[in-house]
Amino acid sequence: MAGVARFVASSLAPAAQRFAPQAAAGVLRQVLEVAIDGYQRFPGAEKIAAKHLAKNDGDPELAIDTVIEQHIRLGGLQGFVTSIGGLITLPVALPANLTGIAIVQARMVAAIAHLRGYDLDDPRVRTAVITCLLGEDGVTDRIKKESLVTSPLAIATAPVFDPELDRQVAGEVVGELIARISGKRMALTVTRRVPLLGGAVGAGVDGWSTYRIGRYADESLVRRAPRSIEQ
Repeated sequence: MAGVARFVASSLAPAAQRFAPQAAAGVLRQVLEVAIDGYQRFPGAEKIAAKHLAKNDGDPELAIDTVIEQHIRLGGLQGFVTSIGGLITLPVALPANLTGIAIVQARMVAAIAHLRGYDLDDPRVRTAVITCLLGEDGVTDRIKKESLVTSPLAIATAPVFDPELDRQVAGEVVGELIARISGKRMALTVTRRVPLLGGAVGAGVDGWSTYRIGRYADESLVRRAPRSIEQ
């Protein structure tokens, strides 16, 4: 089953990556705005970071661990998009489940970046946050293939913002997200006849990908010069 899912995902990836770069950048700008600023009952990254910092006695490293744990649970919940106030009504040009998991994972990465001292208003940091959604394997593979030139850390700390790189990253990330959701749908189709198994597979796939992305962001976005992150 996993092999079938990977085959479908890899087969669809080239078509997904032809998603117009400008359109991909627009979609991910919407995802980032919700992830960072929040939407209705869905608090943004800075508020989440401050909440976890307070719960962990001001220790940013412990706060990062609990931020990741929270988002793994949220990512693994089936139907979570409809349970988060208003997210399903967002005018984002991606399927609802894909939009939801992208927002949850982007908020997690943005909260980690904020706890490490990065300015979430900096467009370089926003590009780095989105790059982390590719995960370690995705970034490494694209750097080898030269479809991506550098790492999230190098992007976040670059001397200047590179709009062309931002568009390139957006196209790669949208293609990856579409491939992932297509692979998961194939896995769910295979398990549909087994009661409860489909839900477990769906939750496991989203929870695992959220864990991998969270740990990659944790390792990649090393602490910057100390600054206040209290809200």
